[in-house]
Amino acid sequence: MAVLRNRRGLWGSSSRPAADHQKRGSWVPVCSAPGLSEASAAPEASERPGAPADRHPAPRDRKRKRVFGLYSGEEFHETFDCPIKIIAVHPHFVRSSCKQFVTGGKKLLLFERSWMSRWKSSVLHEGEGNIRSVKWRGHLIAWANNMGVKIFDITSKQRITNVPRDDISLRPDMYPCSLCWKDSVTLIIGWGTSVKICSVKERHASEMRDLPSRYVEIVSQFETEFYISGLAPLCDQLVVLSYVKEVSEKTEREYCARPRLDIIQPLSEACEEISSDALTVRGFQENECRDYHLEYSEGESLFYIVSPRDVVVAKERDQDDHIDWLLEKKKYEEALMAAEISQKNIKRHKILDIGLAYINHLVEKGEYDIAARKCQKILGKNAALWEYEVYKFKEIGQLKAISPYLPRGDPVLKPLIYEMILHEFLESDYEGFATLVREWPGDLYNNSVIVQAVREHLKKDSQNRTLLQTLAELYTYDKNYGNALEIYLTLRHKDVFQLIHKHNLFSSIKDKIVLLMDFDSEKAVDMLLDNEDKISIKKVVEELEDRPELQHVYLHKLFKRDHHKGQRYHEKQISLYAEYDRPNLLPFLRDSTHCPLEKALEICHQRNFVEETVYLLSRMGNSRSALKMIMEELHDVDKAIEFAKEQDDGELWEDLILYSIDKPPFITGLLNNIGTHVDPILLIHRIKEGMEIPNLRDSLVKILQDYNLQILLREGCKKILVADSLSLLKKMHRTQMKGILVDEENICESCLAPILPSDAAKPFSMVVFHCRHMFHKECLPVPSMTSPAQFCNICSAKHRGPGSAILEMKK
Repeated sequence: MAVLRNRRGLWGSSSRPAADHQKRGSWVPVCSAPGLSEASAAPEASERPGAPADRHPAPRDRKRKRVFGLYSGEEFHETFDCPIKIIAVHPHFVRSSCKQFVTGGKKLLLFERSWMSRWKSSVLHEGEGNIRSVKWRGHLIAWANNMGVKIFDITSKQRITNVPRDDISLRPDMYPCSLCWKDSVTLIIGWGTSVKICSVKERHASEMRDLPSRYVEIVSQFETEFYISGLAPLCDQLVVLSYVKEVSEKTEREYCARPRLDIIQPLSEACEEISSDALTVRGFQENECRDYHLEYSEGESLFYIVSPRDVVVAKERDQDDHIDWLLEKKKYEEALMAAEISQKNIKRHKILDIGLAYINHLVEKGEYDIAARKCQKILGKNAALWEYEVYKFKEIGQLKAISPYLPRGDPVLKPLIYEMILHEFLESDYEGFATLVREWPGDLYNNSVIVQAVREHLKKDSQNRTLLQTLAELYTYDKNYGNALEIYLTLRHKDVFQLIHKHNLFSSIKDKIVLLMDFDSEKAVDMLLDNEDKISIKKVVEELEDRPELQHVYLHKLFKRDHHKGQRYHEKQISLYAEYDRPNLLPFLRDSTHCPLEKALEICHQRNFVEETVYLLSRMGNSRSALKMIMEELHDVDKAIEFAKEQDDGELWEDLILYSIDKPPFITGLLNNIGTHVDPILLIHRIKEGMEIPNLRDSLVKILQDYNLQILLREGCKKILVADSLSLLKKMHRTQMKGILVDEENICESCLAPILPSDAAKPFSMVVFHCRHMFHKECLPVPSMTSPAQFCNICSAKHRGPGSAILEMKK
């Protein structure tokens, strides 16, 4: 894509248009090599039919040509015998060995400087009309005349090709040929509406014979919908200066449209248009195809469009141009993104400037929140710009919009900025004010100034919870924890416990324990018990003396944590449990070992707590009274049976049977549950004849089933015991049948002499027990009527023991 810009007077010191230069007989130069110029003569007026005389006067001197250095003082001129139309210098004319140039008119002449610094000329071509276009690249010279395009190899001094003109109906002077070299071997020809891309190739040695060493192959050829006034390469694409004729809808006559600069992608037999830009040049309505010329500066990627009155410079669009277009279309976000992506390549734009323009654009549109949000990314760590933008938002009354995005760390703005925003919220939005105080670090602004402002507002609305809570937070930032604690307690705020823990304010709450318990007894008790070293149990109990319900909550939690730590208060806790928490009284009585049982029994009797009284009676050893209370007070045979099972006392079972003998429901309960602890016959024999007992049959069946179950269990246990006994007996027998090694080192455990005699031939007798102890037979007591069996004196001195079995050895 190309960006077009008009520049007038580009080629001379004068700012007059190009046509004026022709009127003075000057030449339009085109840069073709470093420090050198290529000159081409303006066409004669006589060759332009229909052209006004004042627009194209004849040059005063058409035979004298001059080549001069743009950046050096070198200059030479030559006078010719006949008029010339075009001139081209060697691409490396600056070198002394390349002082060559060609001129085109009726002939194509090559001029070379000889060793005497004189110019000698040679005719390269003639006889086919005027030569109107010449392009020199490397060792190849391409030119166009009325018949076609030729290429001359300056090295071999041979013409290597002839590309004939396609459309001979077009006058060559009105629709001249356009030539350009893409590289040293690729020539692009544009003539009329036809484009040809030619490639110069080396001929194989076997094919040469009398032919040139090089030949030309047309690699692409296609037609266009417009007339070609100029060509130039652009990477693998072509830049084409197009001359367009259109038909008027009103008059149905052709007229000259504005010239176009097209970029096309050549294909083998066609082309694809990439972009097209119409050029605005003065007098385009009167211009012909030959009035336009396209030259390009290869190193700078600049394209020069020359018309009779204007010179237009086109250059390849860069990222700066793209950003310009986006900004012109007010697409600021896309421009900012493009600048960030191509940060290293842009030269004329700065990301910050684009970002600031974007913010201003959003503000103008009324999109304040988006503008404020973009400030974070665009302004970054530039504190001065942040402060400037904040004041801009203040002027339009939108400080609230920018407040969430203000920097809070790096950078830090002036305290006045933050205070200004806090005051703005304090005047109109208490909740927003509280949010900012909660989110902003306290060191961003002058805390005392904001505290004073909040106090002033509290004078008008002293019960406003939001302001009070915010004031407490400000006191906390200011390390005024006492005032903060009082406000939190007044508000019953959940953060009061966090404040106490974080800043170790236990000394400040010793007289505020009741307030804390009223607010949240669970958290308060946990906090007090976790910090017994700072607030003693005694102090807490004393503070709660007037609030026994809270006292019970504290002592109950203490007892659950440790049964012994608050033992001095266990007697007090009996009354507290009885008054406020009876469900936990019985567990307390069971777990406490410091509870006075008499006191507890008295309280339970007074309040008629039967279950607790039964437990206390049983714990004090008065099980019969406890059982009697269960039966007489609770009338619960199952509980009475359960109690009798726990105590496992025969007298209790007897009392239970005596009490139940005249109560059929009790008898049914006993029959269902007594079978596993007491012989049911004792109960059955005492049942009066004729007494109706509910579900008697089911109860008797259950008794028989329980009995059968017991028999089965006993038989099963017996079988297991017999099997285990037999297995162990066999194991013992196998062990006892094993031999025992006796050697010279063994001694008699009684006399301590060697067990074996020193004379092996002498007869001896010894006894070895299964416990491995050995004795001389004569060292053991002689069996008697009272003790017929011998035993090991060591393992079982008086009773039969593990050494009672005897293994007697004789020799």
